[in-house]
Amino acid sequence: MKDTKKNIAIVCGGDSSEHDVSLRSAQGLYSFFDKERYNVYVVDVKGLDWHVDLSDGTTAKINRNDFSFSMGGKTVFFDYAYITIHGTPGENGVLQGYFDLIKLPYSTSGVLVEAMTFNKFVLNQYLRGYGVLVADSLLIRSGYEELVSDDEVERRIGMPCFVKPAADGSSFGITKVKNKDQLAPAIRKAMLESPEVMVEACVSGTEISVGCYKTKNRSVVLPATEVVTKNEFFDYDAKYNGQVTEITPARLSDDTARRVSELTSHIYDILHCNGIIRIDYIIARGPGRDGAEVDKIYMLEINTTPGMTATSFIPQQVRAAGMTMTDVLTEIVENQIG
Repeated sequence: MKDTKKNIAIVCGGDSSEHDVSLRSAQGLYSFFDKERYNVYVVDVKGLDWHVDLSDGTTAKINRNDFSFSMGGKTVFFDYAYITIHGTPGENGVLQGYFDLIKLPYSTSGVLVEAMTFNKFVLNQYLRGYGVLVADSLLIRSGYEELVSDDEVERRIGMPCFVKPAADGSSFGITKVKNKDQLAPAIRKAMLESPEVMVEACVSGTEISVGCYKTKNRSVVLPATEVVTKNEFFDYDAKYNGQVTEITPARLSDDTARRVSELTSHIYDILHCNGIIRIDYIIARGPGRDGAEVDKIYMLEINTTPGMTATSFIPQQVRAAGMTMTDVLTEIVENQIG
């Protein structure tokens, strides 16, 4: 009897410092997918080494001409690619362009949106034009560092500030700079991850993260997660080594929770996103239009391939919403290829 189940590739790995984190997300996704409905395979992509991890512990090489592989003397073609690469080439539009060329549906937004959301500085300037509140920032490019002096950074952005790779994942190369003497080493550190560095004003407040996805039938904004850490900021150790407390739903007033949800849905639509995204915000107290103190919602960044381990933000938020990851993934896949 012919196998009528669709073949799903969980595409992981990549070429950034977050390669191993991506592998953990892939294992989480593999555990979530409905195996009664789909044949699920993990595809590890790193440089030109593209292979499928088979259940018997062996691997099979991916044919990059059509993203197929051979197993048991037969060629296996995929019906859908679920991309969970954190960084290049799966979060910046490169892999999306390849899948567009071979006409394979995938889980993320398209090339332009991926490229834009991957570059934090470009994204902030774009969304600022739509009235989204973002922190002040400036861009420093490798080889042109002298165009922006330390004094200019201090004058335009202020201290403390954050120095971070403009175009890379969000866990490596970030420094909280407290005086201008720390700028040069922080910039060098960030440039190990990206040739473009963003220097961003520090906004103090409550950090939250909100997941969202939309299908032809409905729009889902998940409950926000509040991030509480004793570290200087939400860095790699806080994210992946347990140095953080995560509270889902976040401790927000009803009005602020509503406004965060509406803003998240609005940003999703502005960018015309696809699949699950996660938007990080800082909620800071400040004067509103009438001068009274209000919660001001600053967008930090958008993650289009959010972490998917059992303890990651999105699975936490899905559980808090009374849903299961299995059902959510099925809904997303069937929205495109059902």
